[in-house]
Amino acid sequence: MSRTLPLSQQVIWLTGASSGIGEALTRHLAPLCRHLYISARSTDKLNALAAGFNNVTALPADITDETSLANASEIIRENHQRLDTLIANAGTCEYVDVEAFEPAMFRRVHETNLFGLVNTVGAALPLLRNSPRGYIVGVSSSVAMLAMPRAEAYGSSKAAVTHFLESLKADVAALNIDVSVVSPGFVKTPLTDVNDFPMPMRITADEAAVATIKGLERRSWHIHFPKRFTFILWCLGQLPAFLRHRLTRAMSRTGTSAQETEQ
Repeated sequence: MSRTLPLSQQVIWLTGASSGIGEALTRHLAPLCRHLYISARSTDKLNALAAGFNNVTALPADITDETSLANASEIIRENHQRLDTLIANAGTCEYVDVEAFEPAMFRRVHETNLFGLVNTVGAALPLLRNSPRGYIVGVSSSVAMLAMPRAEAYGSSKAAVTHFLESLKADVAALNIDVSVVSPGFVKTPLTDVNDFPMPMRITADEAAVATIKGLERRSWHIHFPKRFTFILWCLGQLPAFLRHRLTRAMSRTGTSAQETEQ
C-alpha cells in the first residue's frame, strides 16, 4: 500500500472556500499543509482570504463549468505536478414549496451539488493519481440520513452525492486514492442564518472545520458532526417506514425559502 503523506506535506484543493465551512477550513488547514488552493466564484473574497497566508493560492472557478475547473487544475499541475487531497465543499440549498412546485429548482440544485461534484472530481483525478496516495473528500449532508419535509431537491442531491462517493470509493481504491464523505448537521453559516425553522445542536463553522480535519487525518469513510445530532438522525432514519412517515408528516408545513452558498 502506498504511504499517505502527512498533512504538512500535502497539496490540497478546497472548493466553496469563500464562506461558511469552506472559509473556516481555509483558516484551519493553511497552517497545517504544504500548499492550499482555494476555489469559489468570488475572486475578491478568495484573494482577501488568501492574503493572510503565504501558502494559499486563490483559484477562482465555477464548479458547474468544466472548462473553468480544467483551467484551475492546470494551474495546480504547473505549480506542483500533483494533488494530494481534494475537498469538494461547494454547494447550494433551496427548499421546496409543494404549493408552488418548481421542477427547475431540482435541476439547479442537482447541477451544483451533484454534477458540480462530478465535474470537480473529473478535473482533480489526473492530479490525484500523481500523489503517493490521493484523497477525495466530498461534502454531503446529514439530511441524507432521513428524508425531511421541503428537502426534496436538496436532500435528493445530497443522497446522490453520498451514493456517488461510496461507489467511487470502490473504483478508485486500485488507483491508491481514498474517499470520504462529510455529513454536517446544522452549522452556523450565511446559508443557515436565513433558515426559517429551528436548528437543533447547531455548531459554529470553526467547530465544523476542526471536526472535518480530524476526520481527514484518519481518512474515515464517514465524517459526521455534531455526533449527538447525527446519531439521533441516523436512528430516526432506521425506523420502520410507517413511523418515519408519521414523524416527517408531523414536521411538514407550507412555505418556501431559498439560499445559495458561494461556489
